[in-house]
This record gives sequence, structure tokens and C-alpha cells, in this order.
Amino acid sequence: MTISTVPDAATAGPANGPMIEFRDVTKRYGGVLANDHLSFTVGRGELLTLLGPSGCGKTTALRCLTGYSRPDEGRIFIAGRDVTELPTYRRNLGMVFQNFALFPHMTAFGNVEFPLKVRSIPREERRERVTAALRMVRLDQQADRYPRQLSGGQQQRVGLARALAYEPSVLLLDEPLSNLDAKLREEMRFEIKEIQSRFNITAVYVTHDQSEALALSDRVAVMNAGVIEQIGSPEEIYAAPQSAFVADFIGLSNFLSGRLVANDGPHSRVDVAGHLVSARSGPDTAVGDDVLVFVRPNEVELLPVASATDDAGTNEFAATVEQVTYLGDRLDYRIGLDGGGTIRVQSEIRFEEGSKLRARFQPDRARVMPPRR
Repeated sequence: MTISTVPDAATAGPANGPMIEFRDVTKRYGGVLANDHLSFTVGRGELLTLLGPSGCGKTTALRCLTGYSRPDEGRIFIAGRDVTELPTYRRNLGMVFQNFALFPHMTAFGNVEFPLKVRSIPREERRERVTAALRMVRLDQQADRYPRQLSGGQQQRVGLARALAYEPSVLLLDEPLSNLDAKLREEMRFEIKEIQSRFNITAVYVTHDQSEALALSDRVAVMNAGVIEQIGSPEEIYAAPQSAFVADFIGLSNFLSGRLVANDGPHSRVDVAGHLVSARSGPDTAVGDDVLVFVRPNEVELLPVASATDDAGTNEFAATVEQVTYLGDRLDYRIGLDGGGTIRVQSEIRFEEGSKLRARFQPDRARVMPPRR
């Protein structure tokens, strides 16, 4: 079987545009604004992840894409064709669910075959497609087993094979790994990404798990309160967050509150409780504004007092170790700054609780941004 990303006649359109496009899509549930003028595209063969906390609107966006919910405003396109009014069954979408959604009385083969039967695919073609789909997820030797005879990871792979067997235009994955244990989740991330990349499948992945998003995605759309706060590659989202929400939601974060005192092109200077801090300039900030200086815990260097620089000014704080947590390959510290406030630092260097030291970071490793909205 060859997995095709060419849509069926119901959604056929130009071959050179994005596979999915949201144009100003808004969805309300009573007085709740679940999606607020969402506009984004998903390229052909791209895996885009909608990432955010519960209630951010990512599942609503997915429901609008599938046709389970109709937008109050805006339009949705698949392969260049407006599908806003089309019923779900005419959108040619494959779906992988959070709870596996397997029929317990059917074998793995039967579960994968079922949607093909519904579509009246001839028996011999069904057999070929099912066998090929199970082979893709490395379950062709377990085709005659029932769900109760399969592990959680194997059950989820059956769900993935079922979604791929009828060659959908777009693959949708709604928190598909949340019911698996940590080790299986990590294994399945690689399985999904490898299959998606190998067959050039357009996919939309919904999750609240930042690790999944960073590991799987070509691009990530971070959602908050019905809007997309930032969309970009995993590297862009992690290394150059455009808002305090994105910085706080993706990875571990420290925020130092201060006042912007100078803006010197690529770098700004911030007064943080009497300490002068230099960091990369951020969006929507001006001299005199209250701002945040954002820095990752692994970007902060801890120095014994005896080896600290003579000039303990820019980006260097006298500090005390308040708490130490052993994480195996590194130590996680809670560091109290003498000027007030606590930061989190991760380092391979060991310090004892109560140790006096200095904490510093490089200007290029920190970023100025507006306070949280």
C-alpha cells in the first residue's frame, strides 16, 4: 500500500497551496470564546502541533477541523477547498484517539478493516490495505490478536494503522499518548514521527505535553485563552519565546521583574532590584516600562564566592542555596537572591544547602519581555 496525501474528490483542490488553512475561525460556547479569530496554515507533509493547557481552545480547533463543531465565524480549507460546511465523512480525515477506541470483540485486523468496510472497499483491497497498514506499525504478526491481548503501545499502534488504512488527506491525533506510561510515550513519539515523515503525511497533533510537541513537530502553535500566542519551529518556540506565557509554558523558566532603563539595539538594560541586567531586547517594550527578564535554569551559572569576578555587577547576583534536588545527571537548585526573589538553576556542579555563591548568566541567554497579561 502507498500512503497518499492526495485528497479525494470531495476536497480536491490546488496542489501547490497549504493542505490546511484556518481563516479567522471563531467558535463560542454560550458566553465562552473558545477560539478567537484563529488563522494559521499547515503545509503538505507537515506535522503541526496545537499545544496548550486545558481550556486553551486546541480541542475546539480540532473539532472545527473535523466538522464535529461548526465555526461561528471564519472559514476552513483542506487542499484549497472550503470544507466549512462539509460533513465530517466527506473531509477524508484519519483520526487517532486518546482512548484507543478499539472494538474489544474484533482482532487487530478487524479493527483496522472496519472503516474500510464502512466505505464499501472491496474485500481483496481491504485485506491488502490492512496488511500493509499493520506492517507499517510493526504489528502484522499480531493481526489475529484481540485488544486485551495487546499492550497499551500496541493498541495505540492499531489505532494509528486504522487511521492510515483508508489513505486520509490529513491525519489528526488528539492527545494519543496520554494513556500510556512514560516509557511507552517516548517510544511512540518516535514511531509516529517516523511514519509521518516517511510517508509525507500532513498531520495535526493536539497535546498539552510540551515534550511531545518539541520532539514530534515541524512547527508548534502555542495556544492560550482561544488564541495562538506564538507559532514556529520547536527551536524558535523554546529559544525565542515571544511572550511570558510561552516562555513559562515551554520548558523551565525564571523571570526577574524590573524596569527597562536602556534599549541598545539587540540588547536592553534592566534595573532588577538595584542590579543592572543586560538581556536580548524583546517585543513591545520601551524605556521606563515594567518588564520581565527571562532566563532558562540551565543557562544560569553558579560560582563559589571565592572564584566570583571582582565586578559583580551586570547579570551577577549574590545568592544562597535554599534547596537541592538530585535528578541523576544533574542537580536542581532553588537559589535565593540577596536582593530578593528565588530562581531555579540546574547544574552538574554540587553545592550544599546554605552555601553562599554567585549566580550569573550571559546577556545573549536572557530575553526581555512584557509582563504576563
